[in-house]
Amino acid sequence: MDVAERCQRVLGRLPPGVVVVAAAKGRTPEEIRAAVEAGIRHVGENYVQEAAAKRKLLPPGVTLHLIGRLQGNKAGKAASLFDWVQTVDSLGLARKLSAAAVQAGKDLPVLVQVNVGREPQKGGALPEDVPALAKAIQGLPGLRLRGLMALPPEPEDPEDSRPHFRALRRLFDALRSEGYPLDTLSMGMSADWEVALEEGATMIRLGTLLFGPRSAPP
Repeated sequence: MDVAERCQRVLGRLPPGVVVVAAAKGRTPEEIRAAVEAGIRHVGENYVQEAAAKRKLLPPGVTLHLIGRLQGNKAGKAASLFDWVQTVDSLGLARKLSAAAVQAGKDLPVLVQVNVGREPQKGGALPEDVPALAKAIQGLPGLRLRGLMALPPEPEDPEDSRPHFRALRRLFDALRSEGYPLDTLSMGMSADWEVALEEGATMIRLGTLLFGPRSAPP
């Protein structure tokens, strides 16, 4: 099955309103082009430098998301390059993105990344720190807080992710009940996306499911 067929199969199974972000780290321009031609309108990249090289290859109308961890010294480049930043996890990073977005004349949609599994090697704010961070982001110019994102521990079984997705949804609902105008819950990848949808995801990030396994490097 080629990239176009995989994309069409996934898109045909989604409920209305769910956004698929094609996780394109390490994928070739030809693979990305095939996904876009099959109906994908959102592309995610993990690294600023790789995204900069690919940005000019994306046709008009494709939205580019940063879905990888962002270093503060690259916030300025990221704010001008990406249409969404999904991995805001500290006030310091948010302030740098805010300043760069204002300078670029952008109203940049952002998500707070939550470290739902409390994994020290991963980015993301701890769940108890999210309300204060969300409040601070709301007051920053140039940023528009749209919701939450999480990358749970890698599951052996899709059901392993359910408690983490459920916890993120509870946090999302709690913020909305306090008046935050959130509309995006980004959770679920190729291994557990169906469970994520059952738990309320509005955005899923798929790589292998759309593109197939990566080719081994020469």
